[in-house]
Amino acid sequence: MNRKKPAGFAGRMLRHLLSAAIYGLIGLAAGGLIFYIHQARSRPDLLPWHLADLEYEFTAEKSAYIDGLDGYLKLEERLFSQLRAQVYDKTAAGDRHRFNRYSPGSWSDPGRFAVNWNRTFEMPARDPVAGFLLLHGLTDSPYSFRSLARSLSARGAWVVGLRIPGHGTAPAALARADRRDFTAAVRMAARDLAEKIGKDRPFYIAGYSNGAALALDYTLAVLEGEPLPAPSGLLLISPAVAVTPAAALARVNLWLSKIPGLEKLGWLSIEPEYDPFKYNSFPVNAGDQIYRLTRDIDARLRRLENGAGIDRFPPVLAFQSVVDATIPADALVDRLLHRLSPNGHALVLFDVNRKSEIAAFLSDDPRPWIDGLLKQSLPFDLTVITNRGPDTPKVHALQKKAGQDAVFPEPLALSWPGGVYSLSHVAPPFPPSDPLYGSRQQDGGRPATLGSLEPRGEKGLLRVGIGDLMRLRYNPFYAYLETRIMDRYFP
Repeated sequence: MNRKKPAGFAGRMLRHLLSAAIYGLIGLAAGGLIFYIHQARSRPDLLPWHLADLEYEFTAEKSAYIDGLDGYLKLEERLFSQLRAQVYDKTAAGDRHRFNRYSPGSWSDPGRFAVNWNRTFEMPARDPVAGFLLLHGLTDSPYSFRSLARSLSARGAWVVGLRIPGHGTAPAALARADRRDFTAAVRMAARDLAEKIGKDRPFYIAGYSNGAALALDYTLAVLEGEPLPAPSGLLLISPAVAVTPAAALARVNLWLSKIPGLEKLGWLSIEPEYDPFKYNSFPVNAGDQIYRLTRDIDARLRRLENGAGIDRFPPVLAFQSVVDATIPADALVDRLLHRLSPNGHALVLFDVNRKSEIAAFLSDDPRPWIDGLLKQSLPFDLTVITNRGPDTPKVHALQKKAGQDAVFPEPLALSWPGGVYSLSHVAPPFPPSDPLYGSRQQDGGRPATLGSLEPRGEKGLLRVGIGDLMRLRYNPFYAYLETRIMDRYFP
């Protein structure tokens, strides 16, 4: 005889299965979190430069009583004295070696340079033809614009290279900085520089990476009616127009890092600090700040566009590598340049090295995207620096004017160096002759700069990722970049 099962039996079984699945997922998530925390806690120890609390850093709240750039520089002097006491003087004996920037007198000590380019610099002009405010990138310093600043100054411009708050001192400062501190400092420096050069002189803002985002933020504030000196034009290099949405998840790490014993979760990377003018360790807060800044810029651009190109936006000259592990190259086109009304905007793209033996190893060829741009009618001038065509390292410029279809090639007396397959996000503002990031070799072929390091050995042994060491730090085509800049601003 067949017995009927109780009517609620199937429902109870389903509830049991769902409960088991939920508990299983909770257990899996808890196990994953425990494993993640264990991995994070096993990172290298936090050292004085990760822990320092530098109270003399500029903040948005302090801007009310900072008297222009002079006041900023006075505060900066106190900041660097505090840096000496809290970091350099506390560096342990075991960490005092040749390639620690916080080891006094080491190869990496910024103080060994004739100029400490971690600090704000000003290059006045007796009768300035223009003013340039230079804004460096995230984790960087004013050194990023060292070469370009000297060339601009030689042309008669009054140049200010601003140290963005949180930078140039210790990574700990960037773990506490806020994007509003960045934007307040930019406004202070812009007002100061515009006043010094006078209303009848053009005033330009140049931004590299996150500095470009700050230049855009400032320009949008002007268009939105904030009483600020209006820039005559923008120079953007590897501009941080957008970052991955995954950066938003970084806030979870920030919350967890407040728990005693989990402080290391406040860092995406904890690396040896061997670079005199750039942090290698990267705090979670830094990624969160740039994410919020670029998201805000995107929303404001969309509001101003209102279905048509944004009018009154100052002319933009932008330089970008077509492959960029930090900022997607297409974001610059889609989220900025396509939104602007035609006004003399121009974009220069650096293609990958298409010499056959290099191209065979590329995981993703950007050529279809480039070809798509070359076929479109664009509201901006486009130049592509490339060696497509004959099997040669020599490059030429493919040029396409705004609103036109024709593409004109122009030969250039420039070539790809051997073994270099592309530029990188960090490379464009540095010439091959740069004393820190350039390609210079010592006698016997030994590397003389961070840009010429070629370590060889077993994988997994170095404390620094081999990808970071292989990343190109200089621009083989810097001469073209500088020529385009000088021709545009000093015709």
